[in-house]
Amino acid sequence: MEGSLLQSVWLWIAAGYLLGSIPFGLLLTAAGGAGDIRKIGSGNIGTTNVLRTGRKGLAAATLILDAGKGAAAVLLARHFAPDTNMDVVTGIAAFLGHLYPLWLGFKGGKGVATMLGVTLAVYWPAGLVFAAVWIAAMLLTRYSSVGGMAAAVAAPVLPLVEQNYSYAAMFWGMALFVLVKHADNITRLRAGTESKIGAKADG
Repeated sequence: MEGSLLQSVWLWIAAGYLLGSIPFGLLLTAAGGAGDIRKIGSGNIGTTNVLRTGRKGLAAATLILDAGKGAAAVLLARHFAPDTNMDVVTGIAAFLGHLYPLWLGFKGGKGVATMLGVTLAVYWPAGLVFAAVWIAAMLLTRYSSVGGMAAAVAAPVLPLVEQNYSYAAMFWGMALFVLVKHADNITRLRAGTESKIGAKADG
């Protein structure tokens, strides 16, 4: 029984990771004739860098699909393995797959959109807080990086207030990865060289 359970856990981890590692930003820009996104702007495969191609439609699609794959990983596990906490395991695996995809030498996105999808699917009220803070911080500062980091840090707040410590710990752990992925952005923000939304340089 224990061996079967362990095997099931690893299968769900693998499924979540593989789903999360689909590089939609790279695939969409290539298919849309915008070139290799890794050679544009910051070289990141996420929404903000796709926007630098000038193709707003591709950027919107990247945002939706990157969030969607995180949500899909959670919802699939919740449907096929109910009452097992596999949804949480698979959601985390999808998030890590986006950050560190095997196919791209473990150089993936910064995780904000995928974390949004996972958060909405795991506990939608925290996901709504995430989305609201993300939008508000971007509008106020015009920095995509500030919006993403603020949203990630805000995600654990509601579960913590409600004493849902398991979700709070999950979201905080994901937020730490988002902050680590934004290390270069933090350096530029402190130096005053971070590009604002709509700029051609890295941001």
